[in-house]
This record gives sequence, C-alpha cells and structure tokens, in this order.
Amino acid sequence: MFTTLLVVHAIIAALLVTVILMQKSEGGGLASGGSPGGLMSARGAADFLTRATAVLATLFVSMSIVLAFVAATRGSSKIDTSLATSPAEQSAPLQAAPGNSDTNVAAPATETQQDNGSVPLAQ
Repeated sequence: MFTTLLVVHAIIAALLVTVILMQKSEGGGLASGGSPGGLMSARGAADFLTRATAVLATLFVSMSIVLAFVAATRGSSKIDTSLATSPAEQSAPLQAAPGNSDTNVAAPATETQQDNGSVPLAQ
C-alpha cells in the first residue's frame, strides 16, 4: 500500500511540474505560441491550467500528509539498527593485560576507571 501511494505521489508531482511549466508567464512557458482558434481559447486554457494547478497542488499536499501518517504508523522499519546497542549492553573498553608481552591480546578494563567519552590512543 505504501509503495502504491508513493508511486501515485510521484505521478502527481510530475503532473504538477508539467502543468506549472505549461502556464504562460511574463517570460513565456513551455506552451508558448499556438493558434487561438483551437479547441480552447487562450483564456480558457489559462483557466484550465490554473484550476489544474490548484487541484494538483491540493492533491500533492494531501498525499504528503497521508504518506507521512502511513510511514509513521507502519509496524516494520527499514532502518538498519544492527549496530545500535543500548547503554546496558555496551561493554567496558579493552586494555592491554598487565604482564602480557603480546600487544594483540587485550583484557577488559577495570571498574575503577571512569569513562569520559574519549577514545584511548593506541600505544
């Protein structure tokens, strides 16, 4: 359902951009020129494009609100939370074990050290 609404929203956005660009302004639009003796007069076309812009803008804003509501109430989340840990699950930083000559082996830090949020430098 969310994907369908998103596709409809994208179509409305593309139509809105097209209708806005077709309107004639002081600098001219994409639809500049044309014969006034066509099916619609120049004034009728301007009225139609103005109404179409208003309708599409209303639909665009409405769809934006609906999409925001649907996205907020969806049960599943596509956000990657694999690296997120709660503060209770975080372990103490590792330090080199005393008396051990191997620099690759590390032992857990003692409880007496205070974590000030800084990153220890490599030795």
